[in-house]
Amino acid sequence: MVARIYKPARNAMQSGVAKTKHWVLEFEPAQPRAVEPLMGYTSSTDMTSQIHLSFETKEEAIAYAERRNIAYRVSEPHEPARRKMAYSDNFSFRRQGQWTH
Repeated sequence: MVARIYKPARNAMQSGVAKTKHWVLEFEPAQPRAVEPLMGYTSSTDMTSQIHLSFETKEEAIAYAERRNIAYRVSEPHEPARRKMAYSDNFSFRRQGQWTH
């Protein structure tokens, strides 16, 4: 039973960063999900797949896992490379190779 500790990525449908400031501890599935033959539902007997713990910092999540003797793997977040650009730069005369207006 291995736990993943990670910082969730932002929602791709919005530009906001809500729910991305905290760290999450989730257990990796111990066995694959199975399709129930009668109704076609996907289910699992692994109860740890329902555990989703949030922590303020990475160190708190690691301390919790070590206190409970849980094997864990930490995934560091990837920060996006952002260029500082003003709206007026879209209409700059120094801009080359791109249609501006």
